Amino acid sequence: MKPYIFTARNDIYIIDLQKTADAIESAYKVLFDIVKEGGKVLFVGTKKQAQDVVKEEAERTGQFYVNQRWLGGTLTNFKTIKKRIKRLNDLVEMESNGTFDALPKKEVAQLKHERERLEKFLSGIKDMKKVPEAMFIVDPRKERNAILEARKLNIPVFGIVDTNCDPDDVDYVIPANDDAVRAVKLVTWVMGNAVIEAQGGTVEKFEDETIDQNEVPEEETKQEAAPKAPRAKKEGEAPKKRAPRTPKAPKEEKTEE
Repeated sequence: MKPYIFTARNDIYIIDLQKTADAIESAYKVLFDIVKEGGKVLFVGTKKQAQDVVKEEAERTGQFYVNQRWLGGTLTNFKTIKKRIKRLNDLVEMESNGTFDALPKKEVAQLKHERERLEKFLSGIKDMKKVPEAMFIVDPRKERNAILEARKLNIPVFGIVDTNCDPDDVDYVIPANDDAVRAVKLVTWVMGNAVIEAQGGTVEKFEDETIDQNEVPEEETKQEAAPKAPRAKKEGEAPKKRAPRTPKAPKEEKTEE
């Protein structure tokens, strides 16, 4: 990652944003051409910072996603995966057409548990009829197995690559901080726009969400809370004076007659 690093401060590497912008522009054009020719894209991000982002962008662009554990053989053994997808669709249909109502409660509970598990891992690819023509990933180190399968099938890999990753694992490197949610969201959104534009759609404006104070962890809130300041005096307010104490009368000394 040395060519993409601008400088280092206190053992923290800072990425050259100009090279990030150039990499995004190059990757954008390539992904645009792939989708323009009818190709499909698989968004992959199983780390916590990327799970919601890849799902939102895949749904926005009408593509596919994997945001939970990568199942071995998702691409290289897609025939088996298609059987699991068919099983998922069958269970959904059984529940909708009333088949579950005629079965014992124990069996229904087992079938629902199986459906929920299949939905967790396959919901993002349940409409995928064949392997995709491109893959976009967040963090090559985390998605190592997905990259290896894409390599075997000659599927081009686009990816957000941080300073602790090997850029050779990805065909189209986008240097960025893969631990920052906003950075991941912005880059993924831009690549999603390439898909939308290639499909003849209208590119949307990027809207960065503001942080809700209720979502801030309690520990951070305690750290940011400042001690209460003394009450400020209002302008023109005279300082309060204490009433003077009245001196105590001296005790009378008794004289002996």
